[in-house]
Amino acid sequence: MPATKYNHLFSIVLLNAIHPLSKSLNNFLSNSLKTSYYKKGDFIVKNGEVCDRLHIIRKGLVRGFFYYENSEITTWVSVDNEMATSISGFFKKTPALENIECLEDTCTESISYHDLDVALGNFKEMECLYRILMQQYYLHAECRAYLVRIPTAKGRYGHFLQNYNPEIIKRLPKKYLASLLNMRPETLSRLETPIFGEN
Repeated sequence: MPATKYNHLFSIVLLNAIHPLSKSLNNFLSNSLKTSYYKKGDFIVKNGEVCDRLHIIRKGLVRGFFYYENSEITTWVSVDNEMATSISGFFKKTPALENIECLEDTCTESISYHDLDVALGNFKEMECLYRILMQQYYLHAECRAYLVRIPTAKGRYGHFLQNYNPEIIKRLPKKYLASLLNMRPETLSRLETPIFGEN
């Protein structure tokens, strides 16, 4: 990447590490990205709102969840250097099905759907970058889909340890991890004890 001063350098460097981008696209993204700061407990989007921005997490921890019969069901978690958005809101411009909550003080750099569409239409390398990002998203989605179909709590926990970002394991509060793994917190505690007790 050229030694040029860009706005939102974090995302520019991260995206160039995934696929080299031209100076003109770097300039476009530098001017299109928006930095946002959230406190722990803030919502990036709530169920029913339209989320038209794709967020790259510069620093922080966020989860997607929905309410079901007075319970909160955590469906995904993202940390530093990962993406977060409402799929239904961003791609279909319809109300979000989930809430996106910050579990730590969080900083994101985000791009609007309109600006992403402009980039895809005008910069060939953006198509390559987008394809790589979508491949990564679908691989993560496949992992989540596989996880929830494992019939035993022990099996789900083992799959999670082997396939998820270690930062999530370290930083995600236990009640949300238990919800993500579709088990009771006390079940998670029993599963954790033998593994961490060996260290």
